[in-house]
Amino acid sequence: MKFLISLHINPAVLDALTDEEKAAIGEGHRAFIDALKESGELITTQALADPSQAVVVSVRNGQPVVTDGPFVEAKEFVGGFYLIDCEDKARAIELAAQIPDTRFEGLGVEVRQVMFEEGLLEA
Repeated sequence: MKFLISLHINPAVLDALTDEEKAAIGEGHRAFIDALKESGELITTQALADPSQAVVVSVRNGQPVVTDGPFVEAKEFVGGFYLIDCEDKARAIELAAQIPDTRFEGLGVEVRQVMFEEGLLEA
């Protein structure tokens, strides 16, 4: 089963962390990636640019309309993700609990099952 583990970032929380805590998060992610590669459960992982670099695209009267900034105004934003392939939701939750962000209040880790791929619905 495939799951998307998304990392929700609150810039104020990150800014309040010490340099040691920030370094521990980085090291924790490196160790987590190594463990996922070793187990064969990692499909891919990516970090995303700051939402200030995002644009929102919509179509009005048949024409694309592009506006600057994130889609919603919020304190938190998606900062990156892991796409994994594991046995079941319990394993996905077990893996997500290993992500260092989970140790800091105000940083979130969300687990969602991938429902379909290449037009095939999985339940």
